[in-house]
Amino acid sequence: MKKILLYFSSLIFIGVLLFSACSEDKEIEPVVLLEENEELSGGDMTVFDISLEAFNKPAPNLSIESFNNFQVGNSFFRTVWVPAPASTTARDGVGPLMNAMSCTGCHIRDGRGNPPTTFGAPLVSMLFRLSIPGSNANNSPIGEPNYGGQLQTKAVLGYKPEGSASIQYTEQEGKFTDGTTYSLRVPNYKFTDLNYGDLASNVLFSPRVAPAVFGLGLLESISEEAILAQADESDVDKDGVSGKPNYVWDFTENKRVLGRFGWKANQPNLRQQNAGAFNGDMGLTTPIFSDPDCTDSQLDCQNSPNGGEPEITSEMLDFVTSYVKSLGVPARRNWDDEQVLEGKGLFLEANCQACHTPKYELSSIDDLPEYGTQTIRPFTDLLLHDMGEGLSDKRPDFEATGNEWRTPPLWGIGLVETVNNHTNFLHDGRARNLTEAILWHGGEGENSKQAFLQMNESERKAVLAFLESL
Repeated sequence: MKKILLYFSSLIFIGVLLFSACSEDKEIEPVVLLEENEELSGGDMTVFDISLEAFNKPAPNLSIESFNNFQVGNSFFRTVWVPAPASTTARDGVGPLMNAMSCTGCHIRDGRGNPPTTFGAPLVSMLFRLSIPGSNANNSPIGEPNYGGQLQTKAVLGYKPEGSASIQYTEQEGKFTDGTTYSLRVPNYKFTDLNYGDLASNVLFSPRVAPAVFGLGLLESISEEAILAQADESDVDKDGVSGKPNYVWDFTENKRVLGRFGWKANQPNLRQQNAGAFNGDMGLTTPIFSDPDCTDSQLDCQNSPNGGEPEITSEMLDFVTSYVKSLGVPARRNWDDEQVLEGKGLFLEANCQACHTPKYELSSIDDLPEYGTQTIRPFTDLLLHDMGEGLSDKRPDFEATGNEWRTPPLWGIGLVETVNNHTNFLHDGRARNLTEAILWHGGEGENSKQAFLQMNESERKAVLAFLESL
């Protein structure tokens, strides 16, 4: 086993320094420096909470105005919307077709969703994107003719949901280099109870679990220049990692811009991301998406009563966006533990940071002082990477191919089990734990996966301890 020399220093971590051993038959020993303030994942917006509520705390540095906006936005985020018409005119208009009746219906405790635990169980915090080959004028996917951009598995009383989806898994066995066995579950999807006609014969679909929503304001504050500086589409440095940006459509600015949110970085900013969720997930119109989410074959949906035009006003949308932007990031635990630091060295040695960029230095933002001039540690580059055929959904999304996914941030990943009572990871929740998530890496992640496969049990435990500390 490689020995990790720990130097507890206030020096800022620059990288893994490799020192040659005294004789040729000795292994190279990586020297890992403990970083100053390494535990502050969200910089000044870090919260110290390891409870069930760790993901839904306001950042501690909010101004009075920002905190008030957070509180109002929180009320809208947790509101259970009702069908129109209703006496609660400020809370009606949901559906008639939808996936949830509240934001928290998918983002439970502001955390990570997961697939159904038993075959045939309803989708709770998971949905399916739908499209057919090709793209429209702004290069976005073309929705499936009868069902639109996603399968809506719920409906208000008197309407039929679009349909259901079920998942069956088969096991795929494998071995680590030391002989330890593992098994990955391969999902197989089936659509049933379709109420608005057949799916197109060339339908493309993509399962998506709801991602956690904390720390998104900080990700929005990372400069475009810092993101693009990491792109290496031609793999000039020959490390096998070539990340690229996704360019998507900003419906407010009416132009093509950098995408940074969503599993394929298909949304440019949090306001549009939230508007899209209100419209597609809950059937609520917004200033950005003012038409009901109904296809030509869904006449009842088109003629259903509305709760206002739009149902989510610009002010409501701004409050919800303020809430999401102002959620703090949980601090790390055990960051200075010897095993955690050993795992950190192995993580870097395996070149995992080529996609999971450890940290950014944010610049000052005049109108958003909470988000600027600080160091954050999200462990993402916000770029697209080819993850191989094993994880491919075969469905393009703007400039993302079926094989390409945005690097998800790793901050808070060690608290998912506490907050959401599961350890399912990846875009469709197929990985039952962090080990399986690593072993699903292919394509640009293949070399890092191979490095993990070659580690012994003690080293693998160290890597997992590091990830669980984030």
